[in-house]
Amino acid sequence: MTVMALRDGHFDLPLAYFSGLEAVESERLLRSASRPVPPRIDVNAFLIEADGKRMLVDTGCGSKLGPTVNQLRQNLVANGVSEASIDMVLCTHIHPDHTNGLIDESGAPVFINAEVVVHEAELEFWLSKDQMEKAPAALRPQFVWAIEAFAPYQDRIRTFRQGNVASGIDAVPLYGHTPGHSGFLIHSGNEQLLVWADCVHSIAIQAAHPEVSFAADVDPDAARLTRQRLFDQVATDRLLVTGMHLEFPGFGYLVRAEKGFSYEAIA
Repeated sequence: MTVMALRDGHFDLPLAYFSGLEAVESERLLRSASRPVPPRIDVNAFLIEADGKRMLVDTGCGSKLGPTVNQLRQNLVANGVSEASIDMVLCTHIHPDHTNGLIDESGAPVFINAEVVVHEAELEFWLSKDQMEKAPAALRPQFVWAIEAFAPYQDRIRTFRQGNVASGIDAVPLYGHTPGHSGFLIHSGNEQLLVWADCVHSIAIQAAHPEVSFAADVDPDAARLTRQRLFDQVATDRLLVTGMHLEFPGFGYLVRAEKGFSYEAIA
């Protein structure tokens, strides 16, 4: 089993998107990690190849989120991977920078042969017109985009709660960022890799301060508790991790530090 990081692009976001820490301390942490201020948030997806199958974890931003993203399709081609060869799309959650790439600019499906695998709570929340009507006006486009992105795949969607979703791949509940936000624990021989999805948006800030929340967290308190628990687990187990917003290519380890944790990227 192999896992390849694929870049979709980046966002430059204001520090105000991170709450729970003074801006001056966030700036210090970013600069000490040689990261830009304001924070540059990479957007990644991951290609898994095993037993003659190709699985894509998340699909990037698609065409609706600006000029610095929507690079996943060209990077698949650059690595010799056709969109038609993708057998399965594993969705960590339904946010536009993770699932808008399911469709092209015309609304047609990009991955014409793929089964789409997603947590049932994500579909129940993001495809619900009742939830959309309850949401603040600024968030309603995300519901519309979710409905559009999943519409062409209605006859090939498989849902899960947790546990095994494919050979060697287990879904791990990491709720809080969204109602069904999930990571994927990948087993290959004696090795393991946890794709922790959006538990982190800036590792430079949140490794040292896991209590810091991000503006897109649907339930900030639950997301905070999930992150703190997860950090403790992956540091204790020396578990290799990656995520959709770790600095590309985004593979590394968490280690305990004097305050919080520190992140050790691997080449």
